[in-house]
Amino acid sequence: MGKIIALANQKGGVGKTTTTINLAASLAVLEKKVLVIDADPQANASSGLGIDIKSLECTVYECLVNGNDPHDAILKSCIDGLYVMPSHIDLVGAELELMNREERELVMKRMLSGVKDEYDYILIDCSPSLGLITVNSLSAADSIIIPVQCEYFALEGISKLLNTIRIIKSKLNPALDIEGFLLTMYDSRLRLSNQIYEEIRKHFQELVFNTIISRNVKLSEAPSYGLPAILYDAESRGARNYLALAEEILSKN
Repeated sequence: MGKIIALANQKGGVGKTTTTINLAASLAVLEKKVLVIDADPQANASSGLGIDIKSLECTVYECLVNGNDPHDAILKSCIDGLYVMPSHIDLVGAELELMNREERELVMKRMLSGVKDEYDYILIDCSPSLGLITVNSLSAADSIIIPVQCEYFALEGISKLLNTIRIIKSKLNPALDIEGFLLTMYDSRLRLSNQIYEEIRKHFQELVFNTIISRNVKLSEAPSYGLPAILYDAESRGARNYLALAEEILSKN
């Protein structure tokens, strides 16, 4: 049975999509069968894995709102063993369209129940909000990775996210665990990066991944070519960091 991991933080620009793309690619390189669910209307995880989002007929939107078969939306990516259920800008309206549904928070969980056993890992790239689609993602997930950037406002909003996780655990998904806090955009030369690292470690202790994602220009460049870093430049620090993260997750699981 596959494990569903949501990547969430309502703060934008912390590396959720970069982590989704590169962790998924690294797990696939380590011979796991992986599905990425792009649950962000910006569809950056889709385009970052080489999907032409302009030509799509079936996306996560049609599966959630119209009840389409999720198999119709799943596409092969640029890496063997890695598949994508792409997003679309229409997903912006899905929250309103689902608002009057019964058990509206569990639509994604029901949708994924038919494909969960076909993959080793399903990674859900959440949008930077705590709206209904993100709540659906957390209700469907077995665990959550929380990327935290090593910058000044890093801890801002984490308490709100943790409170949302507590509510979802109590009302919708008692099995939801925190897979770990992932420090991103780390620059060892900056005192601030080291201070944030110490602060997060002090607060969350063993919940913090040992792997840290360093600030790396190749991670920023790769998505514009529709490639994960491991295909764009396998020797780059960013690619090596995400491979180490994939190995850490496999050893934990």
